[in-house]
Amino acid sequence: MNARVVVADDQSVVREGIVMLLGLLPGIEVVGSARDGEEAVALVAEQSPDVVLMDLRMPRCDGVEATRRIRKEYPSTQVVVLTTFADDDSLFPALRAGARGYLTKDAGGDEIVRAIQAVLSGEAGLSPVVQRRLLERVTTAFGADAPPSAEAMLPDGLTPREAEVLVLIADGRSNQEIARELHISQATVKSHINNLFAKVGVRDRAQAVRYAYVRGLAQPPGRSFT
Repeated sequence: MNARVVVADDQSVVREGIVMLLGLLPGIEVVGSARDGEEAVALVAEQSPDVVLMDLRMPRCDGVEATRRIRKEYPSTQVVVLTTFADDDSLFPALRAGARGYLTKDAGGDEIVRAIQAVLSGEAGLSPVVQRRLLERVTTAFGADAPPSAEAMLPDGLTPREAEVLVLIADGRSNQEIARELHISQATVKSHINNLFAKVGVRDRAQAVRYAYVRGLAQPPGRSFT
C-alpha cells in the first residue's frame, strides 16, 4: 500500500518540485500540497494522509505550529520536516512539536522514502546531519554550558546523563567502560541504568539499544553519519 503524503511549502517552485519528485518514487502517493501551515492542517483534516512533508518557515502558520496542531488533532498523521535549516532554533522546536522526521532539502529521493517508511514504522526519520546534531547535544548536555531546556528535549523524562549512558550502551560499552568514559563509579553507572530502564520501560540492554535507535539517540550499525 502506498504512503499517502501531503507536501507543505510556501515556495511554489520548491513545492511543485517536491511533488514531482515524490510522484516518481515507489510507494508514495501525493494527495495534496499546501502553501502554508493553515492549508496543511486543513488538508490533513480533509485527506487523512499518512505523512506530511513540512517546511518550517511559512506565512500565516509556520511549520512548527502546524506540526503541533496536526499531532494534537490528527495523531494518526506523522510529520517529517523538510527544510533548508538544520540549526538548533529550527530543529528542536520542530521535534518538541511532534515531528518524527527531519530532513534538509538536499535530501535525495531515497532518503525521503526511508524517512517516510521509518516514521510509519514508529521510528525516527532523521537525516545523518540531524542525527549527528542530536548526538552532539546529548553528549554535551550534562556539561556546564548545557541549556536550561536540555532535559525537555530528551524523551520519557531522561536526564542528560542517563541519555549519555544510553548512547554508550548502544555503542556496545560495558559498565566498566562507561564508568571510565564518564569518570564515575560502576555503582553510579548501574544506578543510571536502572533509572533509565525504568523510565523507558525496557528490561535489558538489547531492548535499551533498540529504544535508542527508535528514538534517534543512537544509530544502528551499518549506517554512516557521513
